[in-house]
Amino acid sequence: MAELPVLPVYYYLDHFVEMLGFVQRTYGPILTAEHHAFIARFEALSRDARCLLIRMVNRRGAIFNRSLFNYPEIADVQRAASDLMAAGHARSLGEADYAAFVACLPKDVLVTGAQAAGRGDVRKSWSKPKFVDYYLNQVPFSVAAQHCGAHKFIALDGTRPIEFLLYLYFGKTEVDLKNFALRDIGILRTNRETSFSARFTDGEEALASFHYSQVLDRLEVGSEAIYRQAAVDVLDGPVCGTEYAADLRSQAAHRTGLYFEKAAESALALQLYRTGSSPDCNERLVRLLYSDGDRVGAEELLKRMIDDPASDGEHLFATDFYTRKFGGRRTGLYTELLRSGRVITVDDTHRGNPEAGVCGVLRRDGAKVYYTENVLWHTLFGLLFWDELFESTQMPSGFDWVPHCLKDRSFHRLFASTIDEKLEAIALGNGFPSILRTVAARWGHPNGIFAWDHVQVEALRALFDGTDPGAIARILRAMCDDFRGMRDGFPDLMVVRDGKVSFMEIKAEGDVIRRNQLTRLRQFGAAGILAEIGRVDYRFDIEQDYVVVDIETTGAWSNGDRVTEIGAVKVRNHRVVDEWHSLLNPQRSIPAKIVQLTGITNEMVRNAPLFSEVADSFMQFMADGIFVAHNVNFDYGFIAYEFERLERRFRFPKLCTCAGMRRRYPGHKSYGLEALCEIYGIELENHHRALCDARASAHLLNLINQKRGEEVPPSAEAA
Repeated sequence: MAELPVLPVYYYLDHFVEMLGFVQRTYGPILTAEHHAFIARFEALSRDARCLLIRMVNRRGAIFNRSLFNYPEIADVQRAASDLMAAGHARSLGEADYAAFVACLPKDVLVTGAQAAGRGDVRKSWSKPKFVDYYLNQVPFSVAAQHCGAHKFIALDGTRPIEFLLYLYFGKTEVDLKNFALRDIGILRTNRETSFSARFTDGEEALASFHYSQVLDRLEVGSEAIYRQAAVDVLDGPVCGTEYAADLRSQAAHRTGLYFEKAAESALALQLYRTGSSPDCNERLVRLLYSDGDRVGAEELLKRMIDDPASDGEHLFATDFYTRKFGGRRTGLYTELLRSGRVITVDDTHRGNPEAGVCGVLRRDGAKVYYTENVLWHTLFGLLFWDELFESTQMPSGFDWVPHCLKDRSFHRLFASTIDEKLEAIALGNGFPSILRTVAARWGHPNGIFAWDHVQVEALRALFDGTDPGAIARILRAMCDDFRGMRDGFPDLMVVRDGKVSFMEIKAEGDVIRRNQLTRLRQFGAAGILAEIGRVDYRFDIEQDYVVVDIETTGAWSNGDRVTEIGAVKVRNHRVVDEWHSLLNPQRSIPAKIVQLTGITNEMVRNAPLFSEVADSFMQFMADGIFVAHNVNFDYGFIAYEFERLERRFRFPKLCTCAGMRRRYPGHKSYGLEALCEIYGIELENHHRALCDARASAHLLNLINQKRGEEVPPSAEAA
């Protein structure tokens, strides 16, 4: 294992100075007098004091035991602490620090402190949380401070300017410099930009965004006191002059409103929802007004949402809710759409991965199927607008990967002419060559929109060949207008049949259709792209391919031992339709006890192919099959590990004939392969050779499947 690099002595100070310089150069016009005053005070400090301040900022918590300070770059740590207090960057503990002070004390200090204060009712056996509660409820802060050594502690003071400067740099409420460390030791990847642009050009927008980002960050704690303070911070917070800041305020209003709605404080929740302007806030506001009996208010708001929706999702909710509550319809759009979905029978072995089962069924019917979901459209968007996103736009910092213009919805406004030109080319059917040129020119260049190893050029080609190009352009235009709003919810599968493309969202029993998924289906339909829901009906599928596998190995440890032989039998409709077999060179000696067990010698495998040479052939044989074996995890684990060595994924649904026989044919003393073959008269001529054992296991599979075919699926019983 490679050793992590040793950080320079003044590493933390150097990077804080780096951050300060960047912020001053990039955000100078929006920094206030408070920020300039902080920077001046910081620069006037001694180097020891500056190092200590940055060390404190970089640690968790806001109070610190001075006696525990021990940093190699600080010569006189106590003098440095005194300098920080004199400059107003640190202070002595006060009443407001009581909870944090008690929580950081060791239990033995709490015991001796209580005893010194004359508290005879404490017990050494108490847990630390009980001691903390006791102090906070029974012991005044002044007493605890006197007897528990509060004079040894200091607290950070006036950290808001630091937090704001870090926010400008990182774009989120970072309160320490850990990202610099993660970058420099190679854990956190950064972009390769050498010049950057400000994420904010307006001081009021920056301060408002910072304010509401801090509210959201504090909500992670989740206590009642935090939520009550958050309500004040939202209702009395700064005005938002931009969409980005307004989005943050709406997020804070929505999350805080949900808390008070659940706490039955409807009046406060209504205030908060009205403060937000997002579709989420409007939806909760409508629902709360309606449930509180204000039908007139709910109806008026719904009409405004229908007439001037903030998004397609908001329009969808408003029309659905209005029709059900004021128009007489009994079922919602979600329920109706699910009920109207196409029913696809999938073998119940695919439970947990219904998309794979549907793919197999559709491919058997002659269709080409691609897993697409959000990846296909993110890839297309990123490739088409690569120049605008990554060449013409500067990132706010080395730690950013997604251009800020996608976050604040300014992308289309900034690049309207080139976007319109490219979308026109797409609509005219001339867009795919430019996609291929970008793939060739930019392959592997890191970005925050898509991953190169997920790029499916074949799927992109099929999309352009089988879809109205104007429809593709309409979806891409919607992404240009609101990339954040369209970051997810795209259908799971792209299906190509007779050259025509359609999309399918897969829903298994118990699944619900989410708002973003329903919105995307509606958008596809409006654009002219066929999109539907596939409802999975799990049951035994007689046409499903089962690939019964057996392997021989050099030992029992999949991480270290290797495969020497694979035998596989493909079963469909209770009949063997194909077989696959190969000896393999394990690239190590086969132990004598294994040779004795299997009969496979080192001479037999010396000139056999390596696994890497047969991997493609075996994967093609598996196709859309279900992986079956006797004690399946053994065989599956070895083969999956062989593919992992090749940096390839091996993922198939599994069926174990040992477990299946135990469940459906109980009562036998042994469920080993040899014992079961003897009981059921199955031929086992050459036990412990892969193809022979696979053939025998295929007979067991047929016994299991006969029982499975007789079972009534839960969905049929419910019907």
